[in-house]
Amino acid sequence: MNLSYWEHKTWLSHVDFTIIGSGIVGLTCAIQLKSKFPTAKILILERGILPNGASTKNAGFACFGSLSEILDDLNSHTEEEVLHLVRKRYLGLQQLRQNLGDQNIDYLQYGGYELFTQEDTKLFSECLSKREEINTLLKPVFNSEVFTVNKNTFNFKNIHPQYIVNQFEGQIDTGKMMQALLSKVQSLGVTILNHCNVQEINDLNNKVEIKTDHFTFSSRKVLIATNGFASKLGIQQVKPARAQVLITKPIENLHIKGTFHLDKGYYYFRNIDQRILFGGGRNLDFKTEETTELTQTELVQKKLNEILHDVILPDTDFEIEHRWSGIMGVGNQKKPIVKQLSNSVFCGVRLGGMGVAIGNLIGTELADLL
Repeated sequence: MNLSYWEHKTWLSHVDFTIIGSGIVGLTCAIQLKSKFPTAKILILERGILPNGASTKNAGFACFGSLSEILDDLNSHTEEEVLHLVRKRYLGLQQLRQNLGDQNIDYLQYGGYELFTQEDTKLFSECLSKREEINTLLKPVFNSEVFTVNKNTFNFKNIHPQYIVNQFEGQIDTGKMMQALLSKVQSLGVTILNHCNVQEINDLNNKVEIKTDHFTFSSRKVLIATNGFASKLGIQQVKPARAQVLITKPIENLHIKGTFHLDKGYYYFRNIDQRILFGGGRNLDFKTEETTELTQTELVQKKLNEILHDVILPDTDFEIEHRWSGIMGVGNQKKPIVKQLSNSVFCGVRLGGMGVAIGNLIGTELADLL
């Protein structure tokens, strides 16, 4: 791009902080930086026309982890680590609600439900046997019993007649949340440049040179908040994980309300605007879904259609209106990476599919590194 004097002077000169990524983490980071450094010039670079990872493409689950997911985490994490993860998710959601207001994000606490297929009898029995143990583990966070057992009141088919309920889980409108965050950031005088893909970052100690697909400029500090795309900027501890999602057309007299999990959280669905939003299936082919391509595959979409027809809406006529994909950031550990990478470069990435829950908190922690 052949920049004019005015373009360079106004937007790309004397930049104090450049944030890469305008998702939940990046926007919250900008808000916190403005609180700490009110006169600072802050620039956010976003690769997409809209935030282009998971922040505007997620399912809007205000959740902490299903019982089977927590039990699975205990196979690779200590009890202390799992408790710390759940606490961060809980505190992150409280912070998000406090910062934006429940009405502005359409927060509704209908509860979370974990369903078990008829083939998952062993998993259901394990969850039942460990339920009290996990409730005791989580009591310091919630001060109450988290997981209870209930009958299949929503009349799902081909599942175990009981499911496990988490009274503390809720749901949000993802679009409204991001719109509220964007409005708040822009009202603070932060500049966002969209459709600007960062290709290279060079830390020169006293400044950072940033090369994009349109121009090259310098910034005092750089904060990476690209999560699933972090490996493209050299953060190899983060792998992309594509999440494929679909949503139905409005369904008359839809009786389903809540957030629902299947198969250790690899499938998830919820109600929204008299529709069912349903996603997941990357466990069908982990390697293929380890990508930043925002496309769908026949394998996953076929399975989503099958579960939607056979389990979720077995006696209901429905049509699919939209299909899309989002990119999460995962790794060997579920603990997010919030750290200094070099003299003037910092990152807040690897949210492990829990961006709604912890994105606000990680953005704040990222800004607090400075």
